Amino acid sequence: MPAVAPFPSPTGLVDQAARARILRQARIDFFTRGYSVVTMDDLATELGMSKKTLYLHFTGKDAILREIILALGDEIKADADALLGNRGLNFAEKLRGFAEGMAQRLQSLTPHTLRDLQRYAPALYELASAMRQKTIPYVFGRFVEEGQLSGMVRTDLNAVFAVEFYLQAVQGLLQPATLDRLGLAPREVCARAIELFFGGLLTPAGRKEHEKLFPR
Repeated sequence: MPAVAPFPSPTGLVDQAARARILRQARIDFFTRGYSVVTMDDLATELGMSKKTLYLHFTGKDAILREIILALGDEIKADADALLGNRGLNFAEKLRGFAEGMAQRLQSLTPHTLRDLQRYAPALYELASAMRQKTIPYVFGRFVEEGQLSGMVRTDLNAVFAVEFYLQAVQGLLQPATLDRLGLAPREVCARAIELFFGGLLTPAGRKEHEKLFPR
């Protein structure tokens, strides 16, 4: 007789809830205050748990931030999948929903945060760049494809080139020095980049639909 798989233990469920709570608080702290300032002691105090308990879940703040960066990429792709799969929305509404979701996720991220990460945790800074390298082609490749199929995006362009162009532009724009020169926060750069990028790709019908939701 085959063995019956045990039910998950309550302790395991509590651990997962605690892990998620740690990541939520750490994301707020890292985005608003910067990598170098936040300590494991700070997190333990804010979460009302002992540092020993915190270390049961993560080996240190590098491990926490690594998971936050990778999770952010997964969340962005999931948002795009949900919007593109929603048949009740037109292309412009899907694009607006994605742009608004990006702005919300990056709301508290500042040029200082990125500069701090670049200086004190270069490996994690490169991980964030690698995450964008994987996420942007997936997301914007799908948006371009959807737009072309719906007649909202021009079909006379090379979609692979367009997506690569956007990727390289965003990677450059999100450099701390570039953000400083522009006087913009990451959320503002992403929103303007989306607007500019798709503004050049839309068909006349797509532009008309787009301008209803993104009035100038």
